[in-house]
This record gives sequence, structure tokens and C-alpha cells, in this order.
Amino acid sequence: MGSKISPLIVLLYSVFFLQCFPTTEGHIKHGKNWNSNHLRLPANQDNTNSDKKLDDDHISLISQKNPELSVFFYYNTLKVGKKLPIYFPTKDPSTSPHLLSRQESDSIPFSTSQFPYILKFFSFSETSKQAIAMRKTLHHCEFPPIKGETKFCATSLESMLDSVRGIFGSNSKFRLFNTNYLSDSMLSPLQNYTVIETPNEILARKIVACHMLPYPYAVFYCHSQESDNKLYKVLLEGEDGGRAEAAAICHMDTSQWDPHHVAFRIMKTVPGASPVCHFFPADNLVWIPLS
Repeated sequence: MGSKISPLIVLLYSVFFLQCFPTTEGHIKHGKNWNSNHLRLPANQDNTNSDKKLDDDHISLISQKNPELSVFFYYNTLKVGKKLPIYFPTKDPSTSPHLLSRQESDSIPFSTSQFPYILKFFSFSETSKQAIAMRKTLHHCEFPPIKGETKFCATSLESMLDSVRGIFGSNSKFRLFNTNYLSDSMLSPLQNYTVIETPNEILARKIVACHMLPYPYAVFYCHSQESDNKLYKVLLEGEDGGRAEAAAICHMDTSQWDPHHVAFRIMKTVPGASPVCHFFPADNLVWIPLS
């Protein structure tokens, strides 16, 4: 999907992304200086607000060992006044993974077959938590797409843009859509949020969703599903008073989904739990074509 894109588009998106995700200039020359904080490990039960009762019946379906799964909700609950338990992780830009340039990315192997070299480059032991998370990311990127899905893992801004354009069409124009935190800080990553305005549906004929995976530098798993999807912008207010303009998607038809898909496994315990809906954390990206 390496379609050529115009230099102007690359420049505009590069300026935007470099403001949001600082580059890793210098890291490539000093592999042993990578800080383990650059590797986002999956959340665990220790950083949940376990003492506070969270509303909504579907909380029983969420793994208490992984609060990051508290982003799913039922389609008919997306209405003004509804209270939903949602996990919106807080991030420190100084310790978040950074996007590499294509040149830097291409100089570092990214495959399970080269895993020993990768660990040596980043100075992580094979039994470390970082190594375990990195191996899972590589397996996730190498796993075949499910039926009707187009997927790729982007390790640089340029590769992401090339692949997105390959999905939308060589002459297409597209824009970024994601979750924005409207408050400086949230007291608790996992808390109840109330829908305070009628959700705004964003019309898009096709959607490419990109999810950041744990790795020493920014790696995005991106996919586009051939099914009826609805994309929404939802204004939420948390119990701590913080607000978020959240991106949410509802997959209206899950009949062709792989039964091992994480969302399918979570929702299947409820009869007729389709469509499957979920919010996007702020470090997830959603690309939509311009009409």
C-alpha cells in the first residue's frame, strides 16, 4: 500500500504530528540510552479506582485486571444523561513513545524473527516485562487480518500516511479524528462519565482506526473493516469535573467477526450484543476521508 502522496500533504501532516508526538532524534544512534518509560506497558489493576462503584450493567463484562477494556458500551446507551464507566489514561508527553522518521524506522528490524537483535538494541532482557510487551506487539502486527479487514502496523508517520492513502484511494484526501481532553488533568483514569450533549454522528464512507501498541517507539496497529460503522463525537463530563470530546465508533454488523476478536469476546456473553461500540483513548487515531 505504498502509494505516493503529494509533498504538501506530507508536510502538513508532518507539522501536525511532530507537534503532538516529538521525534526521537539521537535515540537511533544511542540504542542503549532508551528509557524503559518509553515503553507503555498494559495497565493493571493497581491503577484503577477499584474502591468506587462504577455504574452500568456492562461493567460485569469488563476484565478487572485490565481497566483499558473499560471503553466498550451498548449502542442504545449513547444518549444525553447516560452515565458510562470509561477508562481514559493520562499521559505524560515526556515519557510517551515518540514517532520515528521512516529512515530511522527502516534501520531497526521489526519482526519476531529478529527479536533477539531488537532486545539487544534496546538493552532489554528476554524475561523483562518490556520484552514480553514488545513480543506481543510484534505477534499482533504479524497476525493475519480477519475476514473483511485491511490491517497494517505503522512504525513511522510516512508509512502510516502511505497505508491510509492506499485504503482510501491514491487521489483521496483525509483528516484526523480523535479524542481530545478538554481539561488539564483527570483525577482518575477510570471513572464514570456522563453524556452531556446529543452525540454528533460523523459521516464517513470508510474509517481507518489506529491504536498505539506497547513498544519503545510509537507503533500503531491500524485497520479498516468492511462493515457498517457509525462514528460519533461525544461530549463527556467525568465525576471529577473534567471534560472530554471523545471519539466513539459502533460496529453495526459483527456477524463476520473473528470470535477471538477482543471486542467480540467481551460482548458475546450478552444475548444480541450487537452492535459493538467503544470509545477511543486520546492516543488512538481515526482517519476519515473528506467528502
